[in-house]
Amino acid sequence: HCNFEFDLCGWKQDENDDFNWNLRTSSTPKLGTGPATDHTLHEPSGHYIFIKSSFFQLPEQKARISSPVLSRRNKNCKVHEGGIIFYYHMYGAHIGSLIVYQRTTLKHETILLNLTGNQGNFWQRKALTLAGNGNEDFQVVFEGIAGNGPKDGIALDDLTFSKEC
Repeated sequence: HCNFEFDLCGWKQDENDDFNWNLRTSSTPKLGTGPATDHTLHEPSGHYIFIKSSFFQLPEQKARISSPVLSRRNKNCKVHEGGIIFYYHMYGAHIGSLIVYQRTTLKHETILLNLTGNQGNFWQRKALTLAGNGNEDFQVVFEGIAGNGPKDGIALDDLTFSKEC
């Protein structure tokens, strides 16, 4: 489980992308960007990870962050309500995209979720099934793609793998 209150909990920024997910709080200046609170504490001082469109990022540039490696032997990631549960916030008129992949150690990627555009000014919960029955260990990758509005961003919080994973 990672709530980002202290660090990235073993999640790693990808090196082959255009910019990074940033650890931040809602009390960070720049009103009008991102959620009013984090999901964990429901406080402006709570932390989450965030990308935003700005003059530093061109539309369509990507930020990727990857989970620790999970074993291919975890065949039970499919049980209950999914292998990974997370919360996302995507609000604004010019939001880009959030794509979630399952990536094998040989870099084969399968898209698990693809969201584009404004999803509402609130945290939303998502559970995704992870298939742990291939021949390779794997990771989960969150890819945020910049939109073309300066105040629009994508936030993630409370990334949790089920016990079975």
